[in-house]
Amino acid sequence: MKRYRHLFFDLDHTLWDFHTNSRATLSELVTDQGLIGRGLPSTEEFIAAFEEVNRALWAEHGAGRMPKEVLRVLRFRTALQRFGITDGRLPQRLSESYLERCPRKTALMPGALEMLNEAARGHRLHIITNGFEEVQHVKLEQSGLSAHFDLVLTSERAGAAKPHAVIFKEALKRTGARAEESVMIGDNAGTDMLGARNAGWDQIHYTAETEPDALATHRVAHHDDLRRLLA
Repeated sequence: MKRYRHLFFDLDHTLWDFHTNSRATLSELVTDQGLIGRGLPSTEEFIAAFEEVNRALWAEHGAGRMPKEVLRVLRFRTALQRFGITDGRLPQRLSESYLERCPRKTALMPGALEMLNEAARGHRLHIITNGFEEVQHVKLEQSGLSAHFDLVLTSERAGAAKPHAVIFKEALKRTGARAEESVMIGDNAGTDMLGARNAGWDQIHYTAETEPDALATHRVAHHDDLRRLLA
């Protein structure tokens, strides 16, 4: 395999276990706010509704059609409305609690930490993420990942989100890397893989939670596979 010098990782769903951490937080909020007694059938149904709404709103945000402040509250308001819960102040309270608690959760994707420890011996490691600036840094600090990375570049900081070429060009500029010695490692075919491919980078598609991208340079289903590939 081609020898890479710079490894650029996505964060959510690739290193930081978003599903586990988010679902744990949502479960806590349902209990704390007594939502089952206010018309919610079950925690599981609320989580499913929230995740569906959240995905759709993130797509709007990524396309530049929705500010983060609106997304943060609207995802809770819309999910609650599906169950007939229309308390005007509740979505804001849930949003604030979610943003406080969720980034402090520490679950990582299986094998991620071991892979990073090994990869750091022969590569420079970086993060490129479409997540919010203040939230992503909390995740990295709380989960013990910050020390592994030379650069953490968020879409807010770069002024553009994956798959736009601007964020990949900015990553090269800030690290002094060249495209031919860089590889993007992420779970999302439409942002991580497509963006890197259009920027002239190789890609490694991490497919633990998604269908493999047939166009990706490499594909791995587990971080143990990634560790062996990089070695």
